Amino acid sequence: MFGFGTSQAIKRQGPRGSYDLWLLVALVGLASIGVVMVTSSSIAVADSSHVGAFYYLKKDLLFLALGAVAAGMAMRTELKLLEKYAFHLMLVAFVLLLAVFVPHLGMRINGAHRWLNLVVTSFQPVEAVKLILVVYLASYLVRHRDSIETKFLGLIKPIAVAGIIVLLLLAQPDFGSATLVISVTIAMVWLGGARPIYLFVMGLPLMPLLVIAATGESYRVKRLTSFMNPWEHPFTDGFQLTQSLMAIGRGEWTGVGLGSSVLKLSYLPEAHTDFIFAVIGEELGLVGVMLVMGLFALAVGRGLYLGLKGVEVGQRFAGYVAFGISLMLAMQAIVSVGVNLGALPTKGLTLPLISYGGSSMVLTCAMAGVLLRATWEINRALDARQMAKRMPEAVAAPDVNDAVRPREAAVA
Repeated sequence: MFGFGTSQAIKRQGPRGSYDLWLLVALVGLASIGVVMVTSSSIAVADSSHVGAFYYLKKDLLFLALGAVAAGMAMRTELKLLEKYAFHLMLVAFVLLLAVFVPHLGMRINGAHRWLNLVVTSFQPVEAVKLILVVYLASYLVRHRDSIETKFLGLIKPIAVAGIIVLLLLAQPDFGSATLVISVTIAMVWLGGARPIYLFVMGLPLMPLLVIAATGESYRVKRLTSFMNPWEHPFTDGFQLTQSLMAIGRGEWTGVGLGSSVLKLSYLPEAHTDFIFAVIGEELGLVGVMLVMGLFALAVGRGLYLGLKGVEVGQRFAGYVAFGISLMLAMQAIVSVGVNLGALPTKGLTLPLISYGGSSMVLTCAMAGVLLRATWEINRALDARQMAKRMPEAVAAPDVNDAVRPREAAVA
């Protein structure tokens, strides 16, 4: 079947794929911590809303169950199918981003058009767009490998596609996701072999646009300035960050104890979503913070490592998908943690697999499933390479039984 030699036993067995165990452990660990911390951080919010203390826990478990189903389906889907329909998926992504502006279909919440009204629930299209973009870029890097590595014009199409997505996100507005999209695009194209000088030249015209986007609205300017010195206006522009810093500071080494956070009691806004990392710092201390960061580092590290292996063994699409998803998880985690620590301006980005959120949880689980599928196909290719190396030895080595049988026949 695979053409590795004449051994029928090996032909029947074939190369075996396997999901990366360390990656799976890291992802399950993050999701488990997320369930515990959403429960702890949301009880006060649920009580104040009179919906029951465990309202957000029940919904989070529902989203996680749906995410597990999505991840399972992704793990059973061959990547060649995603590669085949990458362009069609990108068209779907554009439609979803435009649909948020359609009256009655799109939802306007806090002045932003980021959600679709699905009657029974709401859906944030950008979460699906992140995965679709990674799949499209991976497909493009495989199909136009030589052009990407040698020609400036080879970079125009992927950067242009990302640019259109960024413009649609800025129109919503969603500056955090727009920054994430352009960062992952540049990183993937660079890993695909693009020359840094080409990326620099192409990025120059984007710099003024990003500056205009960042300073075009008064609330964005306040975010940029308040994070530099949140204590100057602790009850207005710097309120979220000062509460977050106080929560993390209270945690010290081992935390005040699970469920014992004070800042989550209506002091820290979005304690179960954007600022859940601050609650982790307060209740679990530096130990909990390092555990979360360690699991993210393990997941991202394994994804990037196996992505490199995939490129080496010829599974370039799987390798680039592993690169893209790992980078997406890493950058979103870095931004979320950076916001909670006051190292970055406030952005509306959740902590992957940990923060409460339906669209974020389900689509992040689906993304994790695609990543695990990529590791399965890469490991299968690695096993095939090992089989190919062993085959010459198996063919060249004489069978001891074959040498004995003629002698036995002669004696008989």
